[in-house]
Amino acid sequence: MIEVRGLSFSYGHRNAIHDISFSAGDGEVVAILGNNGAGKSTLVKCIDRIRIPCSGDVLIDGVSTGSMSRRALARLISYTAQRSECGGMSVFDSILLGRRPYIRWGAGDEDIGMCASVIRSMGIEDLQFRCLDELSGGEQQKVMLARALVQEPRVMLLDEPTSSLDPGSQYEMMALVRKAAEERGITVLAVLHDLNLALRFCDRFFFMKGGTGYGFCSGSDIDSNLMKDVYGIDAEVVMIGGRRSILID
Repeated sequence: MIEVRGLSFSYGHRNAIHDISFSAGDGEVVAILGNNGAGKSTLVKCIDRIRIPCSGDVLIDGVSTGSMSRRALARLISYTAQRSECGGMSVFDSILLGRRPYIRWGAGDEDIGMCASVIRSMGIEDLQFRCLDELSGGEQQKVMLARALVQEPRVMLLDEPTSSLDPGSQYEMMALVRKAAEERGITVLAVLHDLNLALRFCDRFFFMKGGTGYGFCSGSDIDSNLMKDVYGIDAEVVMIGGRRSILID
């Protein structure tokens, strides 16, 4: 379980996020939503202490992460950025980087076995000896997710994991995320822009507006008033094929 308490961060004199608080349980997938510039990416970076918050705290299973070493924190939280920065590496070596919090002198049999297991479970065996920069955007996103999973985190932070993907690849990626959360009991916080994708795969929804939390709700609480307040758009929430969907006017 993760609990975020009063998290705030500023870039110089500009407040990026202010007094953010929420919690999420094991196996839960939470979408972090809001307009561009609302502070979503800054929030997940502060949770992982890539950015050091000005105030507030993050607790994992009741333990504050504020005084943890990077190695200890990396055993609890994985962070996947919007883009990979390991283009010249093989897929297997890139995934193996996720074992760094556990490796002292060199990768052992357990580390190699963990990577092989995750690669099999994600069905990317045919990619493992290729270079990352040879892969499509969807294939690279799968590799980044695999790297996060071999880290064996309690919490997984995903910053726009479906960016630049076609609709089919977006659904495939989020289905993998959903499966990992359920099977491994990982708490997932995912920054997303596609509201219907979020409704399809996420349990709860944390909306941000102007650097602070606007609301934390279930799918049944999302309505046209919320869409208007957060995004400034006219939208209708309807049932299609037994699922809630958002139609923008």
